Amino acid sequence: MSETSIARVYADVNSTMPRNYWDYENLQITWGEQDNYEIIRRVGRGKYSEVFEGWSIPADSKVVIKCLKPVKKKKIKREIKILQNLKGGVNVIELLDIVKDPQSNTPALIFEHVNNLDFKMLYPKFTDYDIRFYIYELLKALDFCHSKGIMHRDVKPHNVMIDHENKKLRLIDWGLAEFYHPGTSYNVRVASRYFKGPELLVDMQEYDYSLDMWSLGCMFASMIFRKEPFFHGSDNYDQLVKIAKVLGTPDLYSYLDKYEINLDSRYDDILGNYPRKPWNKFITPENSHLVSNAAIDFLDKLLRYDHQERLTAEEAMNHVYFDQIRADHTKQQQQQQQQQQTESN
Repeated sequence: MSETSIARVYADVNSTMPRNYWDYENLQITWGEQDNYEIIRRVGRGKYSEVFEGWSIPADSKVVIKCLKPVKKKKIKREIKILQNLKGGVNVIELLDIVKDPQSNTPALIFEHVNNLDFKMLYPKFTDYDIRFYIYELLKALDFCHSKGIMHRDVKPHNVMIDHENKKLRLIDWGLAEFYHPGTSYNVRVASRYFKGPELLVDMQEYDYSLDMWSLGCMFASMIFRKEPFFHGSDNYDQLVKIAKVLGTPDLYSYLDKYEINLDSRYDDILGNYPRKPWNKFITPENSHLVSNAAIDFLDKLLRYDHQERLTAEEAMNHVYFDQIRADHTKQQQQQQQQQQTESN
């Protein structure tokens, strides 16, 4: 009998919520005024949208305008409902308005603006402390969305906006995010190749929030080892091979046995037998200043085949790797409280 797989945390969040919290198909959208916004320049384009820097005339400030390409109404409603449910959440990009282009009838989402620097330029500059700081900030966003019954399903550097000058991080692009209901079979065609968890690559549909923790682990590995991306597969099949060459095949087969997963026959010719590669084999003179025993222990507890073995976002935040960050947070809070007391006196 294979194990049924249920999230270790926040499994029942949506069942305790009123139906309209997760039943996005019945969402009634309230449209804002399109003339309140002007497009300045295009800053990105994806499979499902084009993204522009824009200007909010009423607020007299920069915004981000995400013009959605014609996709199923259901998908658009899901993204909007999730953004509404997460509004005000720590380090989650804030949805400000929803408007519709009268000509094309396509919806556009208006977001807060983040002065982001491209990660390919930014990450190589990061100090050991920077990595700890931003991974902790990202964990705050993930624990928040998971606590609200939502999996992001597309965690990757492109979807993490960092304003380094102001030490501000925002998790963006909730277009693939989904509500977690235990026992539901989900589409495995989510996330970007280099950040896809093994569960997606072996077609294990009963996944959960722990998928996001694998993706975060891939980001973290690429930061500390200065290897971008960390698992560089040429297609989805090769992606699992690249993972197996690091984590080894014995643990992969244990994972498949545990959940009674049958591997696609296409793996027969490409998946050999590989021993586990120790994490310290990735240390080089260029990255050694970023790698510590705590960093390796943290990484090892994220990059596990078995999604149930991975740290949850909350467990991750309590890892020894973030001791200094937590101490600094406490110090900051105390200083703010003292300041408030001084001001109120």
